[in-house]
Amino acid sequence: QNYLDNFWPDLKAAHELFDSIVQARRERESESQENHGKEYPEHLSVEVLEAGIKSGRYLQGTLNVNKHRAQLEAFVRLQGLGSKDTG
Repeated sequence: QNYLDNFWPDLKAAHELFDSIVQARRERESESQENHGKEYPEHLSVEVLEAGIKSGRYLQGTLNVNKHRAQLEAFVRLQGLGSKDTG
């Protein structure tokens, strides 16, 4: 803000962009506080997930993502199954 005020006081578009960024950041921080510091809200509670795993409705596993091709390659290794059982 100081930089824009001191060096570009007449550049209205830059000031509007800065204000927009500040507002978006405030909204994101507010949402983060509402979610108790978690970046994403939980879809199911921990209790529901634990009960689903125990009953066999849900499976627990580890997500493995290729760091070089993260958008294209990933697989889940299910816990308690052999190394060949991945999907």
